[in-house]
Amino acid sequence: MHHLLENLILYSNNNDSVISKVGELCKGAKNIESNSNGLAHEIIRDILKMSSEYGFNGNLWQSCVAHYIAFNENAFSLSLENQKEPINDVFGAKDCETLDKIFNFDFKDIEAALRIDYFSSLSKYEGKFEATDAGKEIEELKEALQSSEDFFKTISKFYKSHGVGTLGLSKAFTIKVDGEKAGFVPVKSLENIKLSDLIGYEVQKNKLIDNTEAFLKRKPANNVLLFGDGGTGKSTSIRAIANQYHNDGLRIIQVYRHQMKYLSQIIASIKTRNYRFIIYMDDLSFEDFETEYKYLKAVIEGGLEPRPENVLIYATSNRRHLIKETWKDRDDIEHVGDIHRSDSIEEKVSLAARFGVQIYYGKPTNEEFHQIVETLAKREGVKLSTEELHAEANKWQIRHGGVSGRSARQLIDYIKGTEEDTK
Repeated sequence: MHHLLENLILYSNNNDSVISKVGELCKGAKNIESNSNGLAHEIIRDILKMSSEYGFNGNLWQSCVAHYIAFNENAFSLSLENQKEPINDVFGAKDCETLDKIFNFDFKDIEAALRIDYFSSLSKYEGKFEATDAGKEIEELKEALQSSEDFFKTISKFYKSHGVGTLGLSKAFTIKVDGEKAGFVPVKSLENIKLSDLIGYEVQKNKLIDNTEAFLKRKPANNVLLFGDGGTGKSTSIRAIANQYHNDGLRIIQVYRHQMKYLSQIIASIKTRNYRFIIYMDDLSFEDFETEYKYLKAVIEGGLEPRPENVLIYATSNRRHLIKETWKDRDDIEHVGDIHRSDSIEEKVSLAARFGVQIYYGKPTNEEFHQIVETLAKREGVKLSTEELHAEANKWQIRHGGVSGRSARQLIDYIKGTEEDTK
């Protein structure tokens, strides 16, 4: 194993990786007296930890190797992600031959030398953890490699269809700042929601779909502001398109308001990747004394370097103009002939004006609220008559702050949670 790792050309080898540690274990196994089983124990712990983190099952060693392949960003993998002929295909092919041997490595001699059976025990492992989004992609690669007669073709096909690294294997990300460097944290399992799960709002959903599909087809598309009443499905719509268009290369990056100063850094790290990125800002609004919005304005328009064509901004807000407006903003009105202009108001509406598509999500009417409740109740198997549901909905909206998709969801959850008590 140690010599196999040394033969790799393009695939970088992290000394802290499971594969590297196995190489060290195999190298030291020739001298039993100087070798400690402590390293073997450490490797097993690392493998089991990875299994619980990603939801691996079956042959965990092969899952680890598939993980190593899927996350290794190099000239070979990145060129295939970009749908180009790999410039280092000769070296890539040679490395794939070595990876085949690593993937199918036989631990019998090592186990005999160390008098352990740890690796054999992990060849048919049954984990209890649900696979994450990335874990599903890695297990798919593992299964393809298990039946593969040509690692080069199988790995090349995976990179072309799924991409490589953190950005390739997950649907959505948050941002973590270490020092002054912003990095991506994958959302392990995005809620499996679809736009069809959002009842009503057909005009709004179609506008969002049209703009997103134009973006994915590399046609002109706009930044989008989803604004309106709380609980009407604005954030749900964003999560839904992340699921719906993931296989088309869409990736969602959620950036919080206090992280806006890192926007330029974030965009610089994704502009050369072959994905379509939506930078998502949830519940975006600013008080009149807050100035973080200026970072966002500079990114959307106005900087010396234009926003990359593979990046859009989608934001949700309860405010149409995003920035709180007050009557004091009218105090600086200028009178030029018959034209009245306020610089303060112009400044505050200028941010929202940079969103070319603005979609309004309003509260449903009572009839629409009843329809939402009925549809959710049918989906969830709630056994109440239509009249009973309407009566419960009317009581719920009085006691819990009006009508919305969110309050309908809460009502159905309440009914389901108390069904046993009412039988």
